[in-house]
Amino acid sequence: MFQFYQKNKVYFAIIWIVAYCVIIGSIRGSYGDDHPFMCLSLATFAAVILYFVLHNRLQNKFGLNHWPKDTKRYLYFLPMWILSTGNLWAGFNLNYKGIHQLYAMITMALVGFVEEMIFRCFLFDGMKEEGKLSIAIIISSLTFGMGHIVNLFTGQDVVQTLVQICFAVAWGFIFTMVYHKCGSILPCIIGHSLIDVFSTLANDSALIDQIYVISTIVLSILYCIYLSKLKTEKE
Repeated sequence: MFQFYQKNKVYFAIIWIVAYCVIIGSIRGSYGDDHPFMCLSLATFAAVILYFVLHNRLQNKFGLNHWPKDTKRYLYFLPMWILSTGNLWAGFNLNYKGIHQLYAMITMALVGFVEEMIFRCFLFDGMKEEGKLSIAIIISSLTFGMGHIVNLFTGQDVVQTLVQICFAVAWGFIFTMVYHKCGSILPCIIGHSLIDVFSTLANDSALIDQIYVISTIVLSILYCIYLSKLKTEKE
């Protein structure tokens, strides 16, 4: 597997993305986020990725073993941390009953890890190494957003899915730029996992949801412009 990764990093990433969308998308559609089988499936995905990274000593390359040295340059990641709480802006509510709430929260935390690894560490890094930085940023971000189209197969409304895609694309640009500039995937994993975990604890409010989506899109533009003017950690 490692030899294939070294020779074809982009194809390696695409295979992971397709496998994730097809397998996890199907399981999610059949069982839901709060089912133990969904939780176990994502834990297996995460374990395989982590084993691959650690076994081949890629943790330093992806910044899995260190925090950014100069956090202050990124405004202490405040825009990302603030936006990650958006699902709680309408209030707090347990969306599942009993142990199923815990399953859902674990599942969502694992989603953050898996998606950041395959979309940022595998796809973005792979394309960046081919000397296509701007294209890598755009493709990684758009692909991350478009990946949410699988929610249509779980019974989600078309309009709701399109809004979610736009929301995810905005987040894709934030995560990609933060990862590129700071050289560590850890802030992105934490931010992504918080968004998803908080979604299981959110009150439903159409108005707040709209405000959250618009705020994310606007702030992502401003934040990415700010980040684009900074040097990377390695410079």
